[in-house]
This record gives sequence, structure tokens and C-alpha cells, in this order.
Amino acid sequence: MSEDQQDEEADGRPVAAVVGLIVIVLLVLGGLWLANRLHSSAAMQDCIASGRTNCAPIEVPARQ
Repeated sequence: MSEDQQDEEADGRPVAAVVGLIVIVLLVLGGLWLANRLHSSAAMQDCIASGRTNCAPIEVPARQ
């Protein structure tokens, strides 16, 4: 490998590292969001399966 090719490869490494880091952060955040949604869904299903009728209470604005 020539010295010019090594310089070109070295120039792209920091950019690739930043892109990789951004992808990893997005995957972690997406995983956390998905876990939160699944937990909420499971909690709702558990409430309904236990026979309760107030699993998702509706908030009505106060009369004026």
C-alpha cells in the first residue's frame, strides 16, 4: 500500500467512527423506547386480563 492510500484511509476513520457512534446511540434510544412501549402494553393487558374496568381512565375536564 502506498503512503497516499494510507493517508486517505486515515482521513476517513474519524468520520466513520462518529457515524458509527451515532448509529449505536440511535439503536440504544430506539431499544429503550421500544422496551417502554412494550412495558406499557403489558401493564394494560395485565389490567384487562384481571377483569378490571378502569384500566385506562378517561380524564374529563371540570365543569365551569
